[in-house]
Amino acid sequence: MDGTGQPVRLLGVNRSGTQYMCTEGPNVFDGPTDDHAVAAMVAWRITAVRISLNEQCWLGINGLPVAYPAAVYRRAITDYVDRLIRAGLYVVLDLHWNAAGTAQARSQQPMADRDHAGAFWTSVAATFKDRTAVLFDLYNEPYPDHDSDSEAAWQCVREGGVCPGVDFVAAGMQELVDAVRSTGAQNPLLVSGPQHAGTLTEWLAHRPHDPLQQVAATIHIYGPPPDASPCWTATCWVDMLEPLARDVPVVIGEMGNTDCTPTVVAPLMTWADRAGVSYLAWSWVTSSCAVEPALISGYEGTPTPYGVGVRDHLRSR
Repeated sequence: MDGTGQPVRLLGVNRSGTQYMCTEGPNVFDGPTDDHAVAAMVAWRITAVRISLNEQCWLGINGLPVAYPAAVYRRAITDYVDRLIRAGLYVVLDLHWNAAGTAQARSQQPMADRDHAGAFWTSVAATFKDRTAVLFDLYNEPYPDHDSDSEAAWQCVREGGVCPGVDFVAAGMQELVDAVRSTGAQNPLLVSGPQHAGTLTEWLAHRPHDPLQQVAATIHIYGPPPDASPCWTATCWVDMLEPLARDVPVVIGEMGNTDCTPTVVAPLMTWADRAGVSYLAWSWVTSSCAVEPALISGYEGTPTPYGVGVRDHLRSR
């Protein structure tokens, strides 16, 4: 809810790039993020933007970021968040890329790492705890126990430690919640499940304890096959997500069509509107939508065929 007690739904886009550009140098962002770029996003009638972060570029460890100090990365992210907030948007910050020990964070991992993730969230939470329009997505896409929906996978997501299918000591959602709350931050938290954040079957049973009770469930939905996530069908939305959404807020943190059309996301958004579920489309980036679900072909907001479906639905609301 907002400050007046009115329900809030996060309807918007992901802004990719800040997880990988800092590993290549010399840029923080993939594409423009100035006021004009923000205005192009607002023209789609979005209410929220999810930003992908790199753990080590934020902390300035293991040789990252490349070509500039970590303070530059942190300042650029903070300035962008503030531009989005001034435009009337909510912002979701997620831990997207990480690596344990002295390895560099240059790809997605099966879990957050105990070596650095706690320090990352302590720093991020301390930076943004006074910005009430900011939410924290604690880990992008867990996939322990070989990407299964098993009890071992759910236990790993919650508690971390030595987990099957993870070759480092993992940081679980509970310790990440604790890291955020240790700073005094009261921001809402998004917590996903295993299978690349593709399922919420055991979410209630494994939800981390938050003394503020400010935890929402988040899931990622992509389709159609062969590159579909576990919950890409309407049957799953009704049977798994709808009952959960009656108990806790549910956020589709990523959604997208893998065939450059809106055939999956169009009915998904219609269902989510009816169920009171939030959704954030992947992604506001100009890569080929045949390679990934790219919403735009130009940063002035020109949509891809897939992006047309998302934009038109948002504008129709």
